[in-house]
Amino acid sequence: MRSNLADLVREAAERRPGHPALVSDAATLTWSELDVAVDAAAAALQARGLQPGDRVVLVLGTCWEFAAAYFGALRGGFVAVPLNPGLTEYELASLLEDAAAAVGIVSADVLQAVSAAAPELPLVVVGAVVVGAEGGDEGDAPTQSYASMEVPATPEPVTTDPESVALLLFTSGTSGRAKGAMLTHRALLANVANVAAVETESVRADDVVLLVLPMFHVYSLNGTLASVADQAATAVLVERFDPDATLEIVRRRGVTNIPGAPPMFVAWSTRPGLREAFASVRMLFTGAAPMAPKVFEEIATACGLPVFEGYGLTEAAPGVASTLVGGVAKPGSVGRPLPGVEVRLVDEEGDPVEEGDPGEIVIRGANLFSGYWPDGSDGPDAEGWFPTGDVAYFDEDGDLVLVDRRKELVIVNGFNVYPREVEDALIGHPDISEVAVIGVLHPQTGEAVKAYIVARPGADLNEASVTAFAATRLARFKCPTVVALVDRLPHTATGKVAKGQLREGM
Repeated sequence: MRSNLADLVREAAERRPGHPALVSDAATLTWSELDVAVDAAAAALQARGLQPGDRVVLVLGTCWEFAAAYFGALRGGFVAVPLNPGLTEYELASLLEDAAAAVGIVSADVLQAVSAAAPELPLVVVGAVVVGAEGGDEGDAPTQSYASMEVPATPEPVTTDPESVALLLFTSGTSGRAKGAMLTHRALLANVANVAAVETESVRADDVVLLVLPMFHVYSLNGTLASVADQAATAVLVERFDPDATLEIVRRRGVTNIPGAPPMFVAWSTRPGLREAFASVRMLFTGAAPMAPKVFEEIATACGLPVFEGYGLTEAAPGVASTLVGGVAKPGSVGRPLPGVEVRLVDEEGDPVEEGDPGEIVIRGANLFSGYWPDGSDGPDAEGWFPTGDVAYFDEDGDLVLVDRRKELVIVNGFNVYPREVEDALIGHPDISEVAVIGVLHPQTGEAVKAYIVARPGADLNEASVTAFAATRLARFKCPTVVALVDRLPHTATGKVAKGQLREGM
């Protein structure tokens, strides 16, 4: 019986040792070779003296080393903490402080930012040769090359409690400072089982799955990579999405399965020759953010394939519902609850809504997280129910239709942006006296960040200076793409910014 998510890799290696597991232009690893690399990473981390439950931060792009280090951390009894390599030093500092990590595994291009954000954190660097374990200026934390973790070795066996935390993924929950959602081995494995139980198979053993979604995101990490391992299928790793280059990879690698996000399909919908590029593809799937019905139609017309859609969240590891459950791609709906997931819709008092009425989505299942780091706060209630903050209704077919979010979440290219976080970053500008951030519709990214700025008296402030300052504190996808300089912001009677008026154009 599986108790550790890394068991998926060991089982795949036993079933299909010579079958390609991870394929990229940089390297190809079979399941047997990946299993050896996972063992090597686990043993190397144990040799550093880490204790069970210690956090291992991963700041890497989509590469085989990420997969080996991730599963290696879990196999060694540690907690993996993936972070977006696009984060700034300012953003990394608070997350690394919260995680209290024992070691970081980072790519060479983020080494400087991570080192500056956490000078005392020992680092292992992928993609560069680091000479000497004690190299660097006096007082710097030791660094080493990832190559030193690739030496085949057998880790000390670990008895895993399925309720122990395996993955710490930072999300802002409702708003404000990011919080780490604690996902146990039980929750991660339950999501894999839930997805596998759907009759319309999302991943099959003979699939070649495109993995271009970033591995630090739960959709890619547990929604895709773990399912690939569960089926001992093949993942084609692509570092970043470029519409034409990625289509060429789909064609060249014989990709059969594409899990994506709406901006990918928007970009592809206008590309000539899409049907020929997708000749090998059997499955298209989108998630992370709603996709416009028009795009579903354009893709279906262009390539003859339907796009299935799903709904999930970090706290659910991530799957909640999918049109795969009903077996019909249905634009405008996210389908029915996955096997093993209970969904109910409630009003503001927590009571069930009338049939056909919208209500907040509340979920229960073994795939739910155990609360936020470090004390498990704000997790599922005593009966196992967790409020998502999203509002939906069940249509006449029993499919969920999302209609609103109670959270002020902005979703840019499938990534969550929390207005409070952007506001906290911008208010640090010496010439800004007040700021309010909302999401606005955007044809390419789904939504974009818009900042309303009130300058301090006498300040010489302009849009360019605001965006330049934002770039020093925020990852690119969080930065405002629209800046409105205003004389004042509307406020409610209690002094809160009336964002409803901002959305209506003041």
